[in-house]
Amino acid sequence: MSRKAIYIAGGVIVVLLLVVVLLPFVVDANRFRPQIESAADGALNRKVTIGNIRLSILSGGVSAEDLSISDDPAFSQGPFLTAKSVTVAVELAPLIFSRALHVTGLTINEPEVSLLRTAAGEWNFSTLGAKAAAGKPARTTDSKDATATATAQADVSVQRLSIANGKITVGKVGDPGKRREYDNLNLDASDLSYTSQFPFQFTATAPGNGSLKLTGKAGPLNQTDEQQTPVEASLELKNLDLTSTGFIDPSSGIAGLLDFTASFNSDGQKVTSKGKVDASKMQMVPGGSPAKQPVEIDYETEYQLKSQTGEIKQGDVHIGKAVAHLTGTYNVSGETPTVQLKLGGENMPAADLESQLPALGIILPSGASLQSGSLKADLTASGPIDRLVATGPINLANGKLTGFDLGSKLGALSSFAGVPKGSDTVIQTLSSNVRSAPEGIRLDNLNLIVPVIGSLTGSGTIAPNHALDFKMVARLTNSASPLGGIAKLASAGSGQNGIPFKIQGTTSNPSFIPDMSGVASGLAKGLVNTPNQVPGVQNLGGALGGLFGKKQK
Repeated sequence: MSRKAIYIAGGVIVVLLLVVVLLPFVVDANRFRPQIESAADGALNRKVTIGNIRLSILSGGVSAEDLSISDDPAFSQGPFLTAKSVTVAVELAPLIFSRALHVTGLTINEPEVSLLRTAAGEWNFSTLGAKAAAGKPARTTDSKDATATATAQADVSVQRLSIANGKITVGKVGDPGKRREYDNLNLDASDLSYTSQFPFQFTATAPGNGSLKLTGKAGPLNQTDEQQTPVEASLELKNLDLTSTGFIDPSSGIAGLLDFTASFNSDGQKVTSKGKVDASKMQMVPGGSPAKQPVEIDYETEYQLKSQTGEIKQGDVHIGKAVAHLTGTYNVSGETPTVQLKLGGENMPAADLESQLPALGIILPSGASLQSGSLKADLTASGPIDRLVATGPINLANGKLTGFDLGSKLGALSSFAGVPKGSDTVIQTLSSNVRSAPEGIRLDNLNLIVPVIGSLTGSGTIAPNHALDFKMVARLTNSASPLGGIAKLASAGSGQNGIPFKIQGTTSNPSFIPDMSGVASGLAKGLVNTPNQVPGVQNLGGALGGLFGKKQK
């Protein structure tokens, strides 16, 4: 290259630099504000206001301060979105030479978005971009502007949309106290259009310092209801604290941390989803404590957008080696989501299920644990998720409770059967009809068979504070001893064919108390009806003292 050519090239560069420096002073970008606001009004069907606009040649665009987009008046009178600044990428040549505005990209900095939902399940974002109802234009315009707006809405496309460091507030209309914030919101999307599909990636920080990532494709944009825009996406949610979501009443006792991976496919009417939930530190009732082992659920559901109802087609629940199957329906159209579920499992290792007992408010005595046995359960759960009621039968077979000697806990009752002292309790069968609700757990038709003792039957409750209140009857295995004869005599007279007693205290420290009035009544009736049923007893008073836990003479 000759020296002359170098001089010419250098001069051109200097001129271009001068143009870059001087052009913002020559072109007043604010003259485009009415055009931008009008086009945005028509495209979004919301009132849009923009602050000061500056031309940025080096970045190839226009920047605006203080963006505000109004909410749907049916939801609130406040803004739907506010942003500190907006950068609009434009084609410079048309802007410089013909002052025509061709937008190629949009970056919104530090936006704050308010997402509101009605009790009927309608969201305020669903009317974004919807055409204004007849006679109710979003903003007053003349006929020329209205024609241009309609054309712009039909042809609008954005090559790139970015949202940086935003915040979303999610809540219900008329209930500001239960709104929750998602921070550090970032969105990248390209080739947005009303006529084609476009890729996107969305990330945010969930309440409780969880993280959310949504990646996929959406579109074409639905001009009537954005909620009906088709979507294909994958969701990754980590460390979501249930108590911080705002969807569960803290008084329900439900708590825990969720990791969630799933795929979603929506045709605008129905959403199908398949994925996996990892739940740790779960708590299901008031007074419960975090479960010691995580729960994994492989699921598949279908959800109807219009009715806001869904069906769980697959719900395989894994707790260690134990597997249960969950199916049912759910409805999120009301104030609180409701469910109708069935949970069933067979041959589930009791040792694995023991880890979930604290979540149900059941704390085993110190040092005790279920080392063997298999559980069968057939439960139904229904109602609002924060006031769930679960009922159904359970059955434990061939169990072994180590570190807990039921015989020694029974005290005088165990002496009737000649129960040997030990450190473990072997359970042949434990069956009951269970009802678990916020007010506590009730067990009816409870039947516990311990071979070395006999059978214990009855019913009772476990309160949210772990307190026990059971009325039971013991039918003892061995009645050959003198005290066993008294037990038999009391049984014969009690009308219950057994020795009545109570279980009180707490799940971690149960107390087995003979029912004095029941025993005395049974003995009196037994002596009248079967006076020869106590062979070898020379001192009935001493024997009775043994029954009530006193030292025999």
